[in-house]
Amino acid sequence: MKTRTALAALTLSALALPLASVAPATASGGGGGGHRTSGACSQSSHWKMKAKGDSGRIEVEAEVHGVRVGQGWRWSISHNGSPSASGRATTRGPSHSFSVNRLMTNLAGTDHFTLRAVRSATGEVCRGKVSL
Repeated sequence: MKTRTALAALTLSALALPLASVAPATASGGGGGGHRTSGACSQSSHWKMKAKGDSGRIEVEAEVHGVRVGQGWRWSISHNGSPSASGRATTRGPSHSFSVNRLMTNLAGTDHFTLRAVRSATGEVCRGKVSL
C-alpha cells in the first residue's frame, strides 16, 4: 500500500512540474514591462522604442529626441518587414521630441518592429528596432 501511495505521489509530482514552469511564462506575456531599445541617429538626435503586450495586441511606442523644438520629421514603423504606420511629426516641448504610439496585431511567434524617421531639413536618419 505504501508503495502505491509513493508511486502515485511521484507520478503526480512529475506531471505537475512541467505545468508549473509553463504558467509563469504565459503570464509574463500579458502586461509585463515589455522590451525597450534606444540608440543614436545619424547626426545629433537619438531614438527610443518600446513594445509591450496590451490586451492581446502589442503597443509600440517610438520616440525621437531632436536638438531643438520645431524640427520636422517623416516617420514610418514596419511590422515583420511590412509597412504598418507612417506620418509626419514636429519636435515639441522641453524634451525637443515627438512620439508615436500604435497598437499592432500580435502575430504568431516573435514580432519585430522597425522605426525609420528622417528629418526633412537635413536628411538625418533614425533607425531603431525592437522585438517582442
